[in-house]
Amino acid sequence: MPGRTIIVGDVHGCRRELELLLERLAFRTGDRLVFVGDLVSRGPDSLGVIAIARQTGAHVVRGNHEAKLLSWLRAKPEKRKDVAISKHHALIAERMSEADWAVVVQSTLWLDLPEHELRVVHAGVVPGLPIEKQEEKNLLHMRCLTGKGEASDEKWGNAPLWGSRYEGPPHVVFGHNALSDVQIHRWATGLDTGCVYGGSLTALVLHAGEAMPRGAAVRELLHHQKALAVHFEPGKLPVAKP
Repeated sequence: MPGRTIIVGDVHGCRRELELLLERLAFRTGDRLVFVGDLVSRGPDSLGVIAIARQTGAHVVRGNHEAKLLSWLRAKPEKRKDVAISKHHALIAERMSEADWAVVVQSTLWLDLPEHELRVVHAGVVPGLPIEKQEEKNLLHMRCLTGKGEASDEKWGNAPLWGSRYEGPPHVVFGHNALSDVQIHRWATGLDTGCVYGGSLTALVLHAGEAMPRGAAVRELLHHQKALAVHFEPGKLPVAKP
């Protein structure tokens, strides 16, 4: 039986929730596991999550937190104390093995899955701009659009979500913008449901050769694992906007 494609939202070090989600999905050899980025930081076991990604041969789309680790790695050892990352990121970096680093180094800014007629990015894309011309900072950080249609990383404000203005193909699956529910737009689906903040960890599951649906039909493909605790306190998660 051909394997499935399982795309998982931002894990942020929630190793146990990830394990439970994969158990619920009966993850097996032949399945393709894809992470939208931000495997690490804020949660209790970042190295454990990286280990799962490594052991399963998962494809990791680079998130802004992986990018922070890479900025530390690429600095000269004597300059690493001056890299603009948190002490928590530095501690993770110092504890990572060569095998752990390989997972992060090999991460990509986007992943095309033509079999499913979709593309995976971490944060977002500027509508109307080819993927090759998207700025890295936007792929890693954007949430919304300004009145001029430019990328914005505004958090939980009144600016329109980029996915509400994006027109495919391809359909874009993303993370980064933690909301209380999955973002479901006609051509974009956001999977970050804030597990590390006490929400849930969400996966999108597609069978071999299955094209990504649009609209409400997406919900039939979603699976959730409720957070076991509030691992990081940001305040109440906002409600997803259409």
